[in-house]
Amino acid sequence: MPALDLRHAHAWDVTPTEAVEIQRQLAPLVRQEPLDFEAVRTVAGLDVSVRDDRVRAAVVVFDVRARAVVDQAIWEGPTPFPYVPGLLSFREVPAILPALEQLAALPDVYMLDAQGLAHPRRFGLACHLGVLLDAPALGVAKSILVGRVEGELGEAKGSGAPLVHKGETVAVALRTRERVKPVYVSVGHRITLRDAGRLALRLAEKVKLPQPTHLAHRLSYRGEL
Repeated sequence: MPALDLRHAHAWDVTPTEAVEIQRQLAPLVRQEPLDFEAVRTVAGLDVSVRDDRVRAAVVVFDVRARAVVDQAIWEGPTPFPYVPGLLSFREVPAILPALEQLAALPDVYMLDAQGLAHPRRFGLACHLGVLLDAPALGVAKSILVGRVEGELGEAKGSGAPLVHKGETVAVALRTRERVKPVYVSVGHRITLRDAGRLALRLAEKVKLPQPTHLAHRLSYRGEL
């Protein structure tokens, strides 16, 4: 099982005000750089479900060449942080990390059912995890947290339009299936928005969500694939 080498580690038992300050301190560390697609063999989909005062984090490792699941893990425990919009990483990362420690090997890329830069402080869950692990990460969200889609989004699969917040493109609204509601793809860390969109589209198969996050969502809610 892999040992996680966390960068910029910080306390998790904090108040919402302290959590916002941590986000502000870490947000400048997010890097955007091209993804070497030839080197990407595995993508981990991550999702977290909460029931009452219990949290379940699920990770599904997907081999992008074999188009198959090669590993999976679940971690369950008490919910560590209240529900506060914009601060979900403090609720979910403490559950994600021990789930990752159960894997046989860490993946090349982390794909989260969450926001990345499409966040009021430009530091959503995908950014937080990516910076802590110093690994490529992206968010593929089902809804908009901040901003609005500008321009026309075509109905065909692969159509995209920028999601803009305060004059800045923070994500792309991406149609992964024809005439189906889009997903909102944003940079987490060590990936460009263009490459994040390409990867999400490449891994979208029979459903709207890319396979890694679709399967992680199912595992987090059902407890099995």
